[in-house]
Amino acid sequence: MVIGIILWFCLISTPVAFAASPQETTDLAQQPFTEVAIRLGNSANEFRFFPSQLTFTAGKRYKLLLTNPSSQKHYFTAKDFADSIWNQKVEAGNVEIKGAIHEVELKPAATAAWFFVPIKSGTYELYCSVPGHAAAGMTGTLTVSSSGQV
Repeated sequence: MVIGIILWFCLISTPVAFAASPQETTDLAQQPFTEVAIRLGNSANEFRFFPSQLTFTAGKRYKLLLTNPSSQKHYFTAKDFADSIWNQKVEAGNVEIKGAIHEVELKPAATAAWFFVPIKSGTYELYCSVPGHAAAGMTGTLTVSSSGQV
């Protein structure tokens, strides 16, 4: 019984790890990150993501810096993408949000930083879920390539 409790404690207290190679295991939360910036709209209030296509590599840690320079709120909505990543956190103001995140709302002049590691390669839909914004062109593509691709 005591051994089972110790084993259970070790399992729940071990940091999340990703096998970078058969000989190496890396703590995902301690990996250096690559910063990628995306603007939701612009000061001219265009319904677009700038850029509208982003590419990530599976197994690498990213800080996605989201900004909204427009005078309207926008959503960064990418459920299938969010289901295919290891989500570390979203930071906004003095708040950290952890757990499953499928969309982030940015009010005018807001910024947020999303830290994650893509796990599953594929191409994923990105859109703003504010009514009428996606239909007006606020859509994009998020692509995750496997770590072996160049």
